[in-house]
Amino acid sequence: MEFSIKSGSPEKQRSACVVVGVFEPRKLTLPGELLDNASRNYLSDIIRRGDMEGKLGSTLLLHNVPGTLCDRVLLVGLGKEKEFREKEYCQAIRVAAKTLNETGSFDGTVFLTEIPVRKRSVGWRVRQAALVAQETTYRFDQFKSKKDDVRRPLRKLTFAVERRNELAPAEEALAQGLALAEGMALAKNLGNLPGNVCTPTHLAETAQQLAQEHGLDCQVLERADMEALGMGSLLSVARGSHQPPKLIVLQHKGGKPGDKPVVLVGKGITFDSGGISLKPGEGMDEMKFDMCGAASVLGTIKAAALMKLPLNLTVVVPTAENMPGGGASKPGDIVTSMSGQTIEILNTDAEGRLILCDALTYVERFDPETVVDVATLTGACVIALGHVASGVFANKDGLARDLLDAGEEANDRAWHLPLWDDYQEQLKSNFADMANIGGRPAGSVTAACFLSRFTKKYDWAHLDIAGTAWKSGGDKGATGRPVPLLTHFLLARAGKLN
Repeated sequence: MEFSIKSGSPEKQRSACVVVGVFEPRKLTLPGELLDNASRNYLSDIIRRGDMEGKLGSTLLLHNVPGTLCDRVLLVGLGKEKEFREKEYCQAIRVAAKTLNETGSFDGTVFLTEIPVRKRSVGWRVRQAALVAQETTYRFDQFKSKKDDVRRPLRKLTFAVERRNELAPAEEALAQGLALAEGMALAKNLGNLPGNVCTPTHLAETAQQLAQEHGLDCQVLERADMEALGMGSLLSVARGSHQPPKLIVLQHKGGKPGDKPVVLVGKGITFDSGGISLKPGEGMDEMKFDMCGAASVLGTIKAAALMKLPLNLTVVVPTAENMPGGGASKPGDIVTSMSGQTIEILNTDAEGRLILCDALTYVERFDPETVVDVATLTGACVIALGHVASGVFANKDGLARDLLDAGEEANDRAWHLPLWDDYQEQLKSNFADMANIGGRPAGSVTAACFLSRFTKKYDWAHLDIAGTAWKSGGDKGATGRPVPLLTHFLLARAGKLN
């Protein structure tokens, strides 16, 4: 789909459809009033008769509106003006894009981007509009023999800004939103692929393709390389699978040569059966989503490369399958991590932390400015935060605040959880330096405490996305989160948010 920015009056737009908003009860926005004046009260007469109350998410499509140059006018309900915030704005954009796509409009000019949102800039409104519009038209049907084709899909979308001096920041924000949408689409596609397609080898090939397309540096470490490095913890997870593990390193070098990189580490368990500690059969198909941390950091580096962000970014993906084969790790086994610390594996289904800990030791060689790992790590985080917020843990409160602020800016929210030493007691082992689980109480906290033992040499944060990376039920599929949070975190660090 093509996107553009324009400043002008709605009644003068030669478009298949012009989109304006209506607040509850029956109050046109300023662009709506301009259309109404040009049409000699045509819109207000229809609204007065009760055809459009302005309820949030409602729509009314009008044909041949007098006094205008467009073919149609779409009225979109915005709800109560005093309650109009980020959530309502995004919902209005989503409804508008969906309606345009389903009603045969080849192009549309959207004046909803002119509506003020409290404490949000025009750049924020355009960036979110581009992202939401692309999300609305996302489809994953590559394995369906019969595609769900839209008869006349939307081909072009124009976002309106009120003043000409807003054109430049809006254009920049549009480019950012489209790059972010591409990153999210990559993360969703990888997450939605079945486990027999999206293997560790497939993730490595995806990274190599990204490197070729966007001028990134790529290195893929094989089993022998990891053995030489002493990654006994990571390799223990892959023992039961026929699929070879990989350690993927991608680098975007947009900053100065001497600048320390931001490092993102993504958990890449391409299928998690639980290993010998086998999961229940019901819902196990969703364990193909256990690589959504890896998918999100790959999507983020794609977005950063498309935006040409002026910073150095390194992405590291430890990836393996967790299967119950004859060579698989057993409960009670003890392994030695790359750091030299020993781990008693009390539960083979707590495997994500076992691959992450070696990756977190490996990234010391990059002398990072900061490290953020992303993982669908614990069901306990789903119990704590549901499917609304990702969990944030950090060894520096300032880093946690930066991530929380990025989540608020991106409409991809997170919540700060404790990382106190008091919880470390639960990881005690009688036979090794630590156990890989700490019991049911505070399961997401003790998982983060485990990872913290491998991050003493740099500023570090952990994002637990077990509740936000995918949806179950009728809308089952990868969400692409937290690509928006991570990308806004990088945009802020690069000074590119407007």
